[in-house]
Amino acid sequence: MKEGQGQQPDPAAAARERLLAEVAALPGMPGVYRWFDAQDNLLYVGKARNLKKRVSSYLHKDHDGTRIGHMVSRIARLETTVVRSEAEALLLENNLIKTLDPKFNILFRDDKSYPYLKLVSHAFPRMAYFRGAVDKKHRYFGPYPNAWAVKQTIQLMQKVFRLRTCEDTVFNHRSRPCLLYQIQRCTAPCVGFITPQDYARDVQDAERFLLGETQEVIDDLQSKMMTHAENLEFERAAALRDRIGSLSRVLHQQAMDESSLSASDRDVDILAVKVAGGRACVNLAMVRGSRHLGDRAYFPKHVDEGAALGVADDDEVTAAPSPETAVLEAFVAQHYIGQAVPPVIVTSHAVDGELIDAIAATAGTRARTTHQPREQRRIWLEMAVKGAELALARLLAEEGSAQQRTRALVEALDLDIEDPATLRVECFDISHTAGESTQASCVVYEAHAMQSSQYRRFNIEGITGGDDYAAMRQVLTRRYAKLAEAMAAGKADADGVAEAAPAEPSPDTAAEAPAPAKRRKPAARLPDLVLVDGGRGQVSMAREVFEELGLDIALIVGVEKGEGRKVGLEELVFADGRPKVYLGHDSAALMLVAQIRDEAHRFAITGMRAKRASVRTGASRLEDIAGVGPRKRARLLQRFGGLRGVASAGVDDLASVEGISRELAEEIYRALH
Repeated sequence: MKEGQGQQPDPAAAARERLLAEVAALPGMPGVYRWFDAQDNLLYVGKARNLKKRVSSYLHKDHDGTRIGHMVSRIARLETTVVRSEAEALLLENNLIKTLDPKFNILFRDDKSYPYLKLVSHAFPRMAYFRGAVDKKHRYFGPYPNAWAVKQTIQLMQKVFRLRTCEDTVFNHRSRPCLLYQIQRCTAPCVGFITPQDYARDVQDAERFLLGETQEVIDDLQSKMMTHAENLEFERAAALRDRIGSLSRVLHQQAMDESSLSASDRDVDILAVKVAGGRACVNLAMVRGSRHLGDRAYFPKHVDEGAALGVADDDEVTAAPSPETAVLEAFVAQHYIGQAVPPVIVTSHAVDGELIDAIAATAGTRARTTHQPREQRRIWLEMAVKGAELALARLLAEEGSAQQRTRALVEALDLDIEDPATLRVECFDISHTAGESTQASCVVYEAHAMQSSQYRRFNIEGITGGDDYAAMRQVLTRRYAKLAEAMAAGKADADGVAEAAPAEPSPDTAAEAPAPAKRRKPAARLPDLVLVDGGRGQVSMAREVFEELGLDIALIVGVEKGEGRKVGLEELVFADGRPKVYLGHDSAALMLVAQIRDEAHRFAITGMRAKRASVRTGASRLEDIAGVGPRKRARLLQRFGGLRGVASAGVDDLASVEGISRELAEEIYRALH
């Protein structure tokens, strides 16, 4: 080095100094922090009661040999958002986790659509299965863990309380009772076989039963039965006797001991977690009105990375929580945001009480947890734990089978892939009805599973109806033209991975918070295998497209029907001239190829049918609205010139159509917006 020339600064050290200075300037207030690596990928999102203490603990402590140390070694920059309270920080944190999918956070799939049992407001209320946003016009009971639980409850209500389930359009035009009356599942209010007062009492009893007041309902029914017997009304007394018997049998089957439950504890969620084989399962069991409604299993992502991150809100770094506790707390935080929180949450492992308080505060309610329950709650927890163990064992078995199939396909086709988990297969299929509403589908198989979020449908236009070859040319060109251009321009690497553009943040992020850094979209990647559903003709067309685009034709494989088009006799046709291959009907590789091909066919045909229905009627969305029958639907479409006009109309305009009440107009407006 020449005399007088200064030493070049270390960029990594300079970045570290800037980061430390930025952390030193943080306020001691509640907030959310986000760590990014040098490639601007989001690593972790966390909340803090005291931002400065929390964030400093990552950089001023020794994390060597831990996963948190691995994350810290990759940190390049920091973003923070200051909020007013820890509850707001919790809300923002989980919105960002679900929106941005950080690598080191445990992430649960955002599935908040739980079904309800709905009692529709009416002179004779009806029961209905409902999924969506609830309102104050009708009565809702739930949520239930799955559709089966709702339908089972509706059947119970029909047997015991005999409430109607028919649509209002059917109810208003009945001249004689339907079959449900004949089999004693309805009291036929449509033809006046029950008075409004008696039906209202049945509705009230049903509501009380759903709310958990079962013993009170039985006592009232017994009192009425005795009154009818004293008045020599033996038929009515016998009907009540049968109803009490049905209700008692249901309660016996439920096997729930209500004596140990207070009135405020009849709505309980039970959470059990099981971690094994690098995967985790959280089993949520729901108890509503003292009735065990069933359970539902959830399987998070990023368990290995996120389960070991444990940093305290003070100046000390605590030991990382157990994987089970970390998974359970992540589920609680993500699941109950925007959801009703029951008064009692029973957990298989202890969770942070402050987390529950913050969750309850966002919901405007109070909740308490216990992980060492007694009596009936202990039985529920044991059931939930067993359910979690069975669900996780089933998942691991299915994943093992999927991995075996992937390895078999790699070996059968002699693909140059070291890790079978990186195998990416894209499969295309064409669907139409006599040339009408042609659609093409593209489904993706990667990481030993179908990746439904990456599926795509293509509307095929400008071709002769029924020309599957032209449709295949169009979809392949549209799918790979831009990627081929990126590769030709040197904007993609040797594996065909093109540069990714930053994605816009989701609107779910808190509006008052500063916009987070833009997440980068997954990079477009050339698949390792391109499957087309067809024989030599479709393969030849795909080969022409790939040659025009300058892509490797060895990627193209056609799935040709075997003799007699029988399942299990399919043969693989190659675009590069290799002879056809028959894998064998019991081949794991053929099973995987058939699975991917069938999924492409299913995805194409469902899209085609939806498009065809829309083109033919323009009213498929109207058909799903309760109370809108064929006549009213026709009047709406004629009045506004089609579905688009109906969707653009206001409530007053809709109510001006003959037969459309103000209430129904509001229902139509909500359904179409």
